[in-house]
Amino acid sequence: MISLRPTVKAALLAIALAALASLPARAQNFGIETEAREAILVDATTGTVLLAKDADKPMPPSSMSKIMTVFMVFEKLQKGELKLTDEFTVSENAWRRGGAASGGSTMFLPVNSRAKLEDLLRGIIVQSGNDACIVIAEGLAGSEERFAEQMTARARELGLRTSVFKNSTGLPDPEHMMTARELALLAKIMIETFPEYYRYYSETSFTYNNTRQGNRNPLLYKNMGADGLKTGHTEAAGYGLTASAKRGDRRLILVVNGLKSMNQRSREAERLMEWGFREYENVALFKQGQKVDDVDVWMGQVPKVAVVAERDIVFTLPRGSRRDTKVVLTYDGPVAAPIRQGTPIARLTVTGGGIGEPVEIPLVAGADVERLGPFGRIAAAVTHLIFGALKK
Repeated sequence: MISLRPTVKAALLAIALAALASLPARAQNFGIETEAREAILVDATTGTVLLAKDADKPMPPSSMSKIMTVFMVFEKLQKGELKLTDEFTVSENAWRRGGAASGGSTMFLPVNSRAKLEDLLRGIIVQSGNDACIVIAEGLAGSEERFAEQMTARARELGLRTSVFKNSTGLPDPEHMMTARELALLAKIMIETFPEYYRYYSETSFTYNNTRQGNRNPLLYKNMGADGLKTGHTEAAGYGLTASAKRGDRRLILVVNGLKSMNQRSREAERLMEWGFREYENVALFKQGQKVDDVDVWMGQVPKVAVVAERDIVFTLPRGSRRDTKVVLTYDGPVAAPIRQGTPIARLTVTGGGIGEPVEIPLVAGADVERLGPFGRIAAAVTHLIFGALKK
């Protein structure tokens, strides 16, 4: 087992590091609390959790669960199974249960009318229209109940292990539950999977049936890089928000729920998001394919092989803590040939700098190394015996 050469180590010690994107994120609360009943703040690039409060507790997500409803539609659009110009019929059920008479959010769809899918999507995303959700659910699955079952099944496939959907709207149901962490994960998947459609989440208003409604996401109006996603409110859930903001190459995702008013939701969401950008930073340690060091090879046609980063290695740390970070390269060596490019043969261990427990990052061979032939192996063994004995 070896450490990085001193010149390399000295350079790396000046780099800020935190949780690697491919590893499970650990909750770290650095001197901040929240008035929200449930909350989570995540760096979207690294997966590092900056703040967590009852983040794995099932909670009523109210209209924030409409993110999953929209996800189901975006997926069909991306696969070519739907078009934005497709039209859906507004049933009497959708009109009664999701219309103005229901007392909930609505986009005021007339009964027995036909609406384009793009308008329905904007009605859900911008106006939080319950009627639009039911129209889509009935159109795609025959009934809202069946569509909700499909939502739950797809959520499991996405890694949302505890989310249960009983309707397409988020209207109160004792079994309709999500967690703050799973809402944040769903938001991350949404942003990364559907860049061509995610733009709808940043619209601040939408007019349909001569009625103009503004987006309820308060962060969209604060010039802070916010570009989504969805508010929610019921008596049981309180006021909630799943939000995302991007500054430069850095994106944060925030979920808060259980707040007491729209004003408190706005203030708390802005405060937490600003804190996350101000107090933390992302720094790239190595780019995908970048050489980290050379390791010794046993019985190979070359004496050393480069180890490289399998993917971009990016860490998130509290600002100012980079000097306390230590990086060590280790491997069980020399590594016996043959070696195939892309095979994990070494690892970086990162400690200090506020990352909590040590983080290990696999490194892979940067090239193939063929094994020596019979005579070469004999010569190598003799050399090892002679020079190995001299070193003792």
